[in-house]
Amino acid sequence: MIVIAVLAAEGSGAPTDGLAGWTVELMDRLGLFGAALAVALDNFFPPIPSEIILPLAGFAASQGTFSLTGALIATTAGSVFGAVVLYWLGRVFGRERTLLVFERTPLLKVSDLERTEAWFAKHGGKAVFFGRMVPIFRSLISIPAGVERMNAGTFLLLTTLGSFIWNFIFVYAGFRLGENWDRVEPYAEWFQRLVILAVVVVVVAFVVIRVRDLRASR
Repeated sequence: MIVIAVLAAEGSGAPTDGLAGWTVELMDRLGLFGAALAVALDNFFPPIPSEIILPLAGFAASQGTFSLTGALIATTAGSVFGAVVLYWLGRVFGRERTLLVFERTPLLKVSDLERTEAWFAKHGGKAVFFGRMVPIFRSLISIPAGVERMNAGTFLLLTTLGSFIWNFIFVYAGFRLGENWDRVEPYAEWFQRLVILAVVVVVVAFVVIRVRDLRASR
């Protein structure tokens, strides 16, 4: 049986329940394809913890389940696949439907969309590249890239590079830490909470300012 399952059963620190336990079982059954699949699903279901999946893939590589190079290629392929699907969903959804959403959603204005488009036209490449290294945004950034019809080749290149860098950090950490792979989790969780807090602050500030402007206009 694959090493991960054996070590998990022996209580080596590999999880046996929850989403992380599910990831262990997936990689146990499907090997590299399982690692790629788990990372791909992170794009569609952000609660799936890629910051746990990636160190687990590194841990599996350290135990000889598959190679470190294989883990990096598989996880990056999974990241890119998920991002490309979201990119094309954004392209299919298109600007016209996005415009309707802005017109019909309370507190949003068409001018907000126009400013977003102008910002993306100027900084879209950086947003896609660095967005692949930020929790939550890692999943979301592909959609506006598609809506704004960013060049598919450029999107693919930047997504691949950004995903590889992010995946390398966590996969290699899991590979080096071995059975202590879970030491990565607190740092990743702290970073994710910081990002969520920043998003909440921005959203609350936006709502407060927009409501204040609406009241003033009345």
